[in-house]
Formats: sequence, C-alpha cells, structure tokens
Amino acid sequence: MIINIYKPKGWTSFDVVKKVRGIIKEKKVGHAGTLDPFAEGVLVLGTGSDTKKLTAISGSVKEYEATLELGSKTDTHDLEGKVIETKEIPNLESEEIIDVLKSFKGEQLQTPPMYSAKKVNGQRLYKMARKNIEVKRDPCTINIFEIELIDFKSPLLRFKVQCSKGTYIRVLGSDISEKFGSVGHLIALKRIRVGDFTLNETIQINELKDNGHSINA
Repeated sequence: MIINIYKPKGWTSFDVVKKVRGIIKEKKVGHAGTLDPFAEGVLVLGTGSDTKKLTAISGSVKEYEATLELGSKTDTHDLEGKVIETKEIPNLESEEIIDVLKSFKGEQLQTPPMYSAKKVNGQRLYKMARKNIEVKRDPCTINIFEIELIDFKSPLLRFKVQCSKGTYIRVLGSDISEKFGSVGHLIALKRIRVGDFTLNETIQINELKDNGHSINA
C-alpha cells in the first residue's frame, strides 16, 4: 500500500512509520522523504512490496508553505534551536520581497545543515551536531521551481515554494533572510504536496486506525 498520511507537528517521520507499523501489523513500512519534527503535512508511506515505489515518489516535486521569522537566527534554522545571532530587520516593501524570492528560482547549490538526517561517513549529521561536532558537508544541487510571497507582517514572512528532492527549506529561509541583510529562522513549515500526493487527500493517523483501508493508492 501507498499511504498519504498527515504528519502532525512534534512527531518525527520515523515516529509515524513506527506507529503505522503497529496499526496495520506490517513490519515493512518506509517513507518517501523526511519531514522535520516541527513540520507538518504530507508524508507518503509505503508498506510491504510497495516500499519499492518510494524512491520514485521521493524524487517528485515537493511543495511547502513556510513561515520565516526575521531578526533572529538559530543553530537549527528553526524554532527548536537556540538563538545564535540577532540582527535588525530592514523596512521591506512587498515588491522588494517578491524580487528577492524570485532570485532564488532555478538550479543552485545548497549545503545540508548539521541538524539534519543526512548521513556523512555513515553517521547522521544531527547526532554529531548534538555532540557539538561539525563536519564538512558537500553542497548538493537543488532546484527551486516556483517561489512566491503569501504574506508579510514584520517580523513574519510567509511564502510558498515548489522544489526538488533534497531541498532544505530551513536553509532556504536562512538564505532569504541574509539577502534582506538580516537573519531569520523558520517557525512553521507545512508540506502540501509530494508529486501527485496532496494535502487535501491526506488521512490522519487516527483515521488509519479506525479505517485501515482509507488508502491513497
């Protein structure tokens, strides 16, 4: 089965996988792309032999809605980290914000953050980061297909982005902040689409428990 499930805030992607394993009594369950614990939204799961489909699904275009708080930077680039820098927020007009966002469209290199599930030399980066160990990370090629402003009420900037696999929206938010001459971190992140799997078709974990066949194939 392929399950389009809604990952709630505060859960890791593995928390969801583990919970679903118990609900459907299936040992083989995987997901098509990690969502950070503070994030919510579309998490595509595969069970049994359908886990083979996850590689293709994970390579699909992903779409997010993000809220960026300008003026303070954290070590994780999100609200779960500790503030490591503060900076004044410039007076920003909508046209200027739109121009900056548009400047991020296209193919580019992005360095994975230390607080991430990516592996370097067989070890998860976040595990090393928790021990105050920082290692060299090779930049990865990503692609921002579309990016647009939703709303700006200082210090909060909401934007929507369509991007390729491997894009860290936390890092994008930090880079956007720097282009404004400030710093920032994400305080909210919602994944609204993975390929053909959309937010309005997701099922809640408790719905899966009550209706074991409420599946998006």
